[in-house]
Amino acid sequence: MIAALTIAAALIQTSAAAEAPPVQPIRASKIILVGDSTTAVIGGWGPSFCAYHVTSFAACVNLARGGRSSGSYIAEGSWDLALSEMATPGYANTYVLIQFGHNDQPGKPGRSTDLATEFPANLKRYVAEIRARGATPILLTPLVRRQFVDGRLQNDLEPWAEAVRVVATETNTPLVDLNHASAETVQALGPAMSARFAQAAPSPEVAVALLTGTTIASSTGVPAAPGAPSTAQNNTAVEPLGQARIAFDYTHVGREGADFFAALVTRDLIAAAPSMRRLLIP
Repeated sequence: MIAALTIAAALIQTSAAAEAPPVQPIRASKIILVGDSTTAVIGGWGPSFCAYHVTSFAACVNLARGGRSSGSYIAEGSWDLALSEMATPGYANTYVLIQFGHNDQPGKPGRSTDLATEFPANLKRYVAEIRARGATPILLTPLVRRQFVDGRLQNDLEPWAEAVRVVATETNTPLVDLNHASAETVQALGPAMSARFAQAAPSPEVAVALLTGTTIASSTGVPAAPGAPSTAQNNTAVEPLGQARIAFDYTHVGREGADFFAALVTRDLIAAAPSMRRLLIP
């Protein structure tokens, strides 16, 4: 009797094994973020993007670093690390998102690049070397700064955004126009409401100025270095080389801002790169 039951159990197991479908190998992808502090951890939209908008079928690697420009990111070796990430075997597809501009502007020694020559040349290098690794490049225009005069947004990054658009067209590279999308949102919200995107609350003096429609230096009303300007935002001073500090300014974003702009990036990324749709959570 026991022998018969053992034989029957073995037959059932053999039958079940025969009917079970074969295990399908996973086809995982990788998404690499390259850029400055407005993409990086502590200050950028990248952490919310990786945490809440990427499925478990994609590894999301945030290699953006605070204070870097399209040139200094290459010079210091960060780009070499990104290229190494693209060479990791086993991934079906690798996508590389590139956002620079803030630190390419004049006034940042060791970081600034020439808008007409160096900046587009660097972007074209990124695109070419990504494709040479078999990965897919995607260009992003820089996240807007939230500075206003008489209620009108002062989009000082528009020339750099336009340069990115031109490179995207010339190289036939997918484009996420984050500068345009974020500028529309920030203008619609106005100075006071868009201040909620910052890492910290403004000082009382800055909060009062926001209500007038014209922004003043974000450090007004809080201890500042001797000689710091008090009537306008000094972007060089508040966008140092390195990790963004937790403070109110018009450039970096806190959790609310990161969540909002990560959702914008995801929405426009789906349209710009439809092959990524299955990897993204709107």
